[in-house]
Amino acid sequence: MVRTIMTNELEQILRKESVQLVDVREKDETDAGHIENAILMPLGNIKKTMKDLDQDKEVYLICHTGGRSLRAAKILSKKGFNVVNVLGGMSLYRGKRV
Repeated sequence: MVRTIMTNELEQILRKESVQLVDVREKDETDAGHIENAILMPLGNIKKTMKDLDQDKEVYLICHTGGRSLRAAKILSKKGFNVVNVLGGMSLYRGKRV
């Protein structure tokens, strides 16, 4: 089962610490605004690019509403990653964007 948090919980976590946050939206979506220091890794490329993630650190996943990030979480979880899906995604995220 994939652990899930809400966007307000992610905002609180990001205020306290630096985490491995992966934004799985497409480039045109992330160009319109994303969370600072997020790793931009579209869902369609996740199987090829997951090697760039640190498997020893928890991976927080975000997309627009939470569906694609849940799919990414399931893929990464099967490969041994400890994942957290951010439910509501960028559509509900109220923190700073770049």
